[in-house]
Amino acid sequence: MTARWPSAVRPLLVAFAVLAAVHLAALAAGATTLGHLTKPALMPVLAAAVLARGGPPLLAGALLFGCGGDTLLQVGGDTVFLAGMASFAAGHVCYLLLCARHGAPVGGRARTGAFGCAYAVVLAATVALLWPDLPADLRIPVAGYSLLLTAMAFGALRAGARAAAGGLLFLLSDTLIASGIAHWPQLPAPQFWIMLTYAAAQFALAEGVLRAAAGPGDPQGAGRRTTRPPETASA
Repeated sequence: MTARWPSAVRPLLVAFAVLAAVHLAALAAGATTLGHLTKPALMPVLAAAVLARGGPPLLAGALLFGCGGDTLLQVGGDTVFLAGMASFAAGHVCYLLLCARHGAPVGGRARTGAFGCAYAVVLAATVALLWPDLPADLRIPVAGYSLLLTAMAFGALRAGARAAAGGLLFLLSDTLIASGIAHWPQLPAPQFWIMLTYAAAQFALAEGVLRAAAGPGDPQGAGRRTTRPPETASA
């Protein structure tokens, strides 16, 4: 955990880290019940830490939408899966708004265009490869969700390196989920890798957005960025 988190918030971060460790250990050991109990608790604890740090409520909302997706995806069935995907999508919209509000351009037009092309190529290649193996009724929803997810990951570049890393980890985590739906060969204990990359993604996005939203004089990295300098008395 970073030293920029106030000491009063650190117990919540410790709780998040312990929950994540227990959850991942349960997945690795095949302890399904413990995994199901700990998964929905992860994002509310991280959201509480964000609010205790004075972060934007919209950021806590993004994490809670993640909790909704986490919970629904444990139920099973295509309809519930689509509802869970919609909850994650709402979280991505929150991240897009946060990065647009608090972030800064990643560089000139050439650099932005290069990043945009790279993310577009990743999106197109992933959807093209997955498409034939996805269930027919999930192809369009997965493609639409993938577009929004990639847009979020690209937008996270505006909020700095941590948020950008979080966006990429989210892309990786959800691609692992999609590859399972497409019945591609999986890593051992696939849910472990999905949740490892997902938990790291959400923490990195939260940390990146908090830092982007921080004012330059805020040592804790909380609060909102000042959009214009304070007025000074004229000479």
